[in-house]
Amino acid sequence: MFDALLRPVIDPPLNRIGRVIAGAGLTANQLTIIAVIVGFANTAALSYGNTALAIGLILLNRLLDGLDGAVARVRGPSDLGGYLDIVCDFIFYTGVPVGFAIADPANAVAAAVLLATFTVTGVSFLAYAAVAAKRGRETTAHGRKSFFYSTGLAEGAETIVVFLAMCLWPAAFTTIAYIYAGLCVLTVIQRSVLAWRDFSDK
Repeated sequence: MFDALLRPVIDPPLNRIGRVIAGAGLTANQLTIIAVIVGFANTAALSYGNTALAIGLILLNRLLDGLDGAVARVRGPSDLGGYLDIVCDFIFYTGVPVGFAIADPANAVAAAVLLATFTVTGVSFLAYAAVAAKRGRETTAHGRKSFFYSTGLAEGAETIVVFLAMCLWPAAFTTIAYIYAGLCVLTVIQRSVLAWRDFSDK
C-alpha cells in the first residue's frame, strides 16, 4: 500500500550507494544471495527466541534487497536478477513465521495461517504479473522492475512493519499474525477485483 509512496524517498540514497557498490565490482545477484543468507540467519535467530538480533537482521535484509535493485539500475537489470529477487524475497518472508513457530509451538497455528495467506497473496501477485506481461502492460510505480508489480494493501513496507512489531512484542505474535493474515486476504480480494476489471474480455 505504501511501497509506491516510499519509492521517491528511499530510491535516491539507495541509488547513490548502489553506484558505489557497482563501482566496487559487486553485482546485484551477489547482493540478492547475501540477502537471502541473512534471511536464513534471521529465521535461525527467531527460532532461538533472539528477537533483538532478528530486528537487526530484518533491517539488514531489507537494506540489501533495496541495494540489489540499485546496483541493477547501474549495471542494467536482468531476467535472472528479477527471478532471484522475488524468490529470495518470499524465502525471507516465509522464514519469519517459521522462526516464531519453531521458537514456541503455541505460535504454530497462527504461523500456519499467516503462511497460507502469504502463499495465496504471492500467487495472486505473480499471476497478475504474468497476465499483465502477456498483455504488454508496464508500470514504474514501484520503481523499474523486471515484471509488473501490482499494488495491494499488504506489500513490502507493511510486511516489514508487521515483522518488526512481532519482534518487539513476541507475546503478541498470534494476534499480529491473524490481523495481518486478514489484511493479506483483503489484498487477494482487491487484486482479484482489479484482475476482473483489467483482464475481462469485453
